[in-house]
Amino acid sequence: MLAEIHDSIIHQFYSNDGQIGLRLAPHTLAIDSEVQDLLNELTDVFQAKPSKGYARFLTAADEAAPEQQSDFPNQLAEWQQQQVSFIDFSHVAAKILLQQFQHYGIVEPGFLLVSNYQQQGQTYVVVAYLPSIDGVTIAADLSVDRSSQLDLSKVQLAAVINVTEWQEDTDSTTYISFIKGRVGRKVADFFLDFLGCAEGLNAKKQSQQLIESVQAFAQSEAMPAEQTRQLRQAVYDVCDEQWQQGEPVRVKDLSEQLQASVPSSRSFADFKQEAGSELADEFPTDRSTLRKLVKFQGQGGGLSIGFDQNLLGERVVYDPAIDTLTIHGTPPNLRDQLRRYFGIDS
Repeated sequence: MLAEIHDSIIHQFYSNDGQIGLRLAPHTLAIDSEVQDLLNELTDVFQAKPSKGYARFLTAADEAAPEQQSDFPNQLAEWQQQQVSFIDFSHVAAKILLQQFQHYGIVEPGFLLVSNYQQQGQTYVVVAYLPSIDGVTIAADLSVDRSSQLDLSKVQLAAVINVTEWQEDTDSTTYISFIKGRVGRKVADFFLDFLGCAEGLNAKKQSQQLIESVQAFAQSEAMPAEQTRQLRQAVYDVCDEQWQQGEPVRVKDLSEQLQASVPSSRSFADFKQEAGSELADEFPTDRSTLRKLVKFQGQGGGLSIGFDQNLLGERVVYDPAIDTLTIHGTPPNLRDQLRRYFGIDS
């Protein structure tokens, strides 16, 4: 939930003879329940995205390529310094995005949302490109009418900027969170160029480093198998809670919670420091990567297998000598398929 929305505005991008055009809104939106619902739904969609990246604004020291140089950070700073209005800031932002569309030859009709809100004493700016979908509705007079609606579930270009952190912590590399693309030239790359950003800490790499550090910690403490499983589960629970809240994991806090739930002679934070781990003191996490803490899964050769790690040695037995898994009790839907295949109970 967004605590307090201050300003919101939406600009329209449309296609015309194969070209992308822009229609600027002259006024901000009235902050009513509809706008609140829109921002809440967008926030839910953003948080639910399994893969997010974290970034910072480029500086002169980065010597960025021309296509990465954007005036967006300067405009954001001028608005924060009250040199320009929120409307003027959003207009310039929309024009910068239009230039990016034209540069890359992208014709993607939709709406640019720029919103400013405060939550827990922090100032945030949301910048999101909202796709639309045409549909048929029934009007108030029961006539059939064609309309265009926002399709928030398909949002792929969105970023949340923690303006307070940007202004107060010049060394931070994670005050911008954004939706990461998946294949080819990531759509996120194009959006980062628009914002004038460079990716900071890599959530996937940091999450994998955490998994490796936890395993090394368990081995260094000579933890038995069950305690190691409890440790991995505790780490996952803490990280998953932080992920759901959109917050980074802090090693100090994680270490204290682990000492309370899975005590050891040496804290995880002390182990990290003594081992010289590449794990950052504070980092964003990637949920799909963190599942490796509590699940075994893999695929290949037409076979896909996944199961909770606490089943190993109980319902699932692995024999490393002959590389064989024995599964006691199959999932009901798989069992039904197999029985039908063999003509059992049919």
